[in-house]
Amino acid sequence: MSTEDQRAPRSLAAALRARDDASLAALLRARPDLITPVPTDLTQLATRAATRASVVRALERLDRFALQTAEALAVAGDPATYAELLGLMAGDAGDQAVADALPGALAALREQALVWGDEGSLRLVRTARELLAPSAQHPSPTGLGPSVREATAGMSPGRIQELVATAGLPSTHDSVSAVGALTALFSHRKKMSALLAKAPADSVDVLKRLMWGPPYGQVTADPAARLRWLLDRGLLLPTAPGTVVLPREVALHLRGGRAHRTAEPVPPAVEAGATHRPQVVDATAAGQAYTALATVEELLKDWHEGGPAVLRAGGLSVRDLKRTAVALDVSEPMAAFWVELAYAAGLLASDGEADERYAATPEYDEWLERPPADRWAQLAQAWLAATRTSGVVGGRDLKERALSALGPGLDRSAAPEVRHRVLALLAGLPEGAAPDPEAVLARLRWERPLRGAQGQQSAPGHQGAQGSQGSPGAQGSPGDDDLRSRLARWTLTEAELLGVTGRGALSAHGRALLGARSAAGSAPSPTTAAGLTTATAGAAAAPSGPGDKLPVPHRASAAGAPAAPLSPAEQAVATAAAARLLAPLLPEPLDHVLLQADLTAVAPGPLRRPLADVLSVLADVESKGGATVYRFTPGSVRRALDAGRSASDLQAFLTEHSRTPVPQPLAYLIDDVARRHGHLRVGAASAYVRCDDDALLNEILADKRAAALRLRRLAPTVLATQADPAALLEGLRAMGFAPAAESAEGDVLITRAHAHRTPPRTAPEPVPDGPPVPDTTLLTAAIRAIRAGDLAATAPRKATDDAAPLAPGELPRTSSAETLATMQAAVLTGEALWVGYVNAEGTASQRVIAPVRVEGGFVTAYDHTADEVRTYPLHRITGVAELADD
Repeated sequence: MSTEDQRAPRSLAAALRARDDASLAALLRARPDLITPVPTDLTQLATRAATRASVVRALERLDRFALQTAEALAVAGDPATYAELLGLMAGDAGDQAVADALPGALAALREQALVWGDEGSLRLVRTARELLAPSAQHPSPTGLGPSVREATAGMSPGRIQELVATAGLPSTHDSVSAVGALTALFSHRKKMSALLAKAPADSVDVLKRLMWGPPYGQVTADPAARLRWLLDRGLLLPTAPGTVVLPREVALHLRGGRAHRTAEPVPPAVEAGATHRPQVVDATAAGQAYTALATVEELLKDWHEGGPAVLRAGGLSVRDLKRTAVALDVSEPMAAFWVELAYAAGLLASDGEADERYAATPEYDEWLERPPADRWAQLAQAWLAATRTSGVVGGRDLKERALSALGPGLDRSAAPEVRHRVLALLAGLPEGAAPDPEAVLARLRWERPLRGAQGQQSAPGHQGAQGSQGSPGAQGSPGDDDLRSRLARWTLTEAELLGVTGRGALSAHGRALLGARSAAGSAPSPTTAAGLTTATAGAAAAPSGPGDKLPVPHRASAAGAPAAPLSPAEQAVATAAAARLLAPLLPEPLDHVLLQADLTAVAPGPLRRPLADVLSVLADVESKGGATVYRFTPGSVRRALDAGRSASDLQAFLTEHSRTPVPQPLAYLIDDVARRHGHLRVGAASAYVRCDDDALLNEILADKRAAALRLRRLAPTVLATQADPAALLEGLRAMGFAPAAESAEGDVLITRAHAHRTPPRTAPEPVPDGPPVPDTTLLTAAIRAIRAGDLAATAPRKATDDAAPLAPGELPRTSSAETLATMQAAVLTGEALWVGYVNAEGTASQRVIAPVRVEGGFVTAYDHTADEVRTYPLHRITGVAELADD
C-alpha cells in the first residue's frame, strides 16, 4: 500500500479527525444542528452529520452549483476521482467557468462534511447519495437513470448474454463480467459512437427524447422495430412489465458527458433596473417613513378605547380587518401588514380580559414620547427580525383553517433570512440603483434551490419529472411561486412601505440598518463587480488543482452564501446609526395650522404632540397626505366642550396656534355650540333631563322624534324617561340639541377619551429557522470537548490476556477493588489511565486521567479531556484500563 493511500481517510470520522480546529468550527457554524447537544467525540459527530434530517438541512442550504456538484457525485462512481467529477460537470468539451468554480463548490461540500476523501477518492456521504441518486421512485434531479449494473440486477443470465452478443461483444462466463463489458462499451465514446452510427434514425430519436429525462418510457408487449433495435442491444433496459429505462452510461454519452443540461457556476447578476439620485431616494424613503409612523399611530389611536375582539381561535375577524383597512384608508393586505408590524414591535396585544380585545400596550405610550427617527428605528428593527408574515393572511394552513391577522400560524422561520438577503442584494448595488425584482428572485433561487414551495422544505430526491428537465434549472423557473420568492416579493413591498427603500433603491438609513456601508466605500455584500460571490471569485483566483485547499471567506460559506445576520449588539448599533441618518430627513413638527373660512384647518406638516392631540378632539380629519386637512363640525366642537374646554379656551387656543386669523364662521360655530352646550342637563332617573327654560322642554316634548325616548314631565323644568342617560344624550343630540351629562351632585360631567391599555406585554419572539449559529465562545468550548472526548475514545489501551476487546464507545468494566488498586498504582508511577465515568445525571463518558491522589473514596487527577485537575467519586467510575506505552 502506498504512503498516499495510508494517509487517505477511511471514513468520515477519520476525515473529521484530520481537520484543524478552524475547519471544525466552520463545519459547526454551517451546520449548527450538529452541536445540539455537543457530541462526545468525532465519531459521534460524524454519525450525526450523516443522519437524514441533518443532511437534508445541509443540502437545502447549498447554492445551485454546489448542489449540482453533489448531484453529479451521486451519479458518479463511489468513490469518484476529481477528473471523473470534472467530466460530469464540464462535459467532454470542457467548460472553463465550471472548471474554475468546481474547486470552490467541492470545498463547500467538504466544509459541510457532505463530501470527504482526497482527489483520488471523493465520497459523498451515504445519506446524501441515497437522497440524490436516481431510483424508480425518486428520479434524480440530473434526469439520469440507473446504471447498467443497477438496471440489470434482476435480469436472467441468459438474457444478459444475449444483449452482449447482439451488441457485438464476445460472450463471457458469468453475468458480472457481461455487465462489466456492456458498461465499458457504453462508457467508451468511440465504440459507442460507432454503435449508434449503425442505429436507425428513429431509434436515435427515441434515445434523444429520453436523454435529459425522465429516463423512463412505456412500451407495448410487441414493441416497434425502432424500440426492438434498442432493446436487443441493451440501449433500453426493461425495469417492469411495459416500462423501459435509458441506462445512465448511454444518457451520458448522448449528453457529451454532462450530468446536467446546464451547469450554473456563476450566480445570476443583480443589476440596476433604474437609477435615481441618492438624495431623491433618501427623501422618498424618509417621506414614506413618516407616513409609516403616522399610520401606526392612527391605527392605535383608532383602538384607543379598546380595539376589536379576539377571535376564539385567536386573531382578528375578517370584518374587523376590513373595518381597520377602511379606517386607515388602505387595502386589507396593507392593513394586515401594519397590524402585524405594531404587534411585532410590542405596541399592541390582547388585554387578557374575559371579553378579550386588542389594545395598545404601555410600550406604546413610551414609544410616542420618543423622537420620530427612534420610533421608526424600533419599527424597522422589529420588521427585520420578525418571523410573523402578514402576506399569508387570508390563506389556509395545512388543516385548511383560515389564517387571520394577529392569529396563530403566521410564523415563517425563513422570513428574517430572506429579508436580510434581499436588502443585502440591494446594498450591493450602487447608491440610488433599484434592481429588477425578477433578477432578485432569480438570485435567491440560485442561492437556495431546494427550499420548498408553500413553506414546506422539499427533500432532495423528490423533484419528480420537474427536476429532471435540466436539473435545478427547472426547479427555479420564474413561474414557481415558492415561499422564498413570495417572501422576497413581500420584502420589496414592505421595505418601500416602511421607508427602508425609496423608489425601489436602498436608502442611506436602510444601508445603515443592515449594517452595510455606502457603495462609495468598501462593498457591503459578498457580491463582486463581476457578479461573482466572494467564494466563487476566490475559487477562480485560487489554484485549480483538485487537491488544493481553498480558503473560506469570513462569515460566509465557501459556496458564496451571504454573511450571517448581525448579532443583537451589532444590530442595536446599526439601528441607532440608521436613526441618526434618518432624523435630519424627517419633517420638523410644526406648532401652527392655517385656519380657513370654510371651517377647515390645514396642517402643512406634522404637528407637535400637544397641538395634534387637541386638534384631533376639536376637529375631524378630512384628508391626509403631505398636508392634513381638519374640518370643524358642531359634533367635533361639542366633543371638545365635553372634554372640559370652554368657548373662550377654544378661541384662545386657535388664535395662538393659527398663522391666519380665526375666521368668523368658525368663531360663530364655537360660540353657538357653546351657548347651547349644557343648557339641558341629563341625569339618572333611569334618566332625566332638566332645563331652566321650560319652553325648551315643551319644544322637546312636541318633537315627534322624541317619541322613542318616552319622555314625561315631572316638573316644569324636569323631564324623565326609562332610557339610560347615554341613550338619552344620543337621542337629544340627534335631534339637534346640545345636552350635557351631570353627576349625582348636579355637576357637569367632563368626558375625556379613555385610554385602554393592556397589561405589560413583550413582543412576540421570532421562531428560529433551526438551531442558532453558535458564537465563538461556544464553538471553542465545544471543539475542545469533542477533541478531548475523541482522545479518550481513541487512546490506545494496553492489551491484557484475560480482557476481551471493547467495542467502539464501550466503557471499561472493572471491579471496585481492581479500580482502586490501579488508581493507587498510577499515583506512584505517574501514568495516565483510561476510565469510564457516569455523572450524577446518568451521562456516561470516557476520560483520560492522570491520578494525583486517592483518598476518602475520591480520586483527584489531571483530566486530559477537560485540561484541568478534577476530583471524581470512585463509585461513579465504571472501570479503568492502562494506556499503551506508545
